[in-house]
Amino acid sequence: MTNTESFSSVWDAIADTPEQAANLRARAELMQQISAIIKANDWKQAEAATHCRVTQPRINDLLRGRVSRFSLDALVNIATALGRRVHVALEAA
Repeated sequence: MTNTESFSSVWDAIADTPEQAANLRARAELMQQISAIIKANDWKQAEAATHCRVTQPRINDLLRGRVSRFSLDALVNIATALGRRVHVALEAA
């Protein structure tokens, strides 16, 4: 028996609800942008942790894409520590 169900994104496939999928998508996007800032500055994990005001293990989790270990609040705080402002835009689904 094969499963023919299709999803519009990986987040929709692994989440139980559309709301959870949207939250995962937002967190993943923020994590990617924060990771890009860290890489653009060529920071080692310890340096990035200092700039982000978190521990080095948290940076490791972020750089490895461990979405489940971060809330939107935590990621907004990290972005703010890096001198960035997070903007939220709504669009039709």
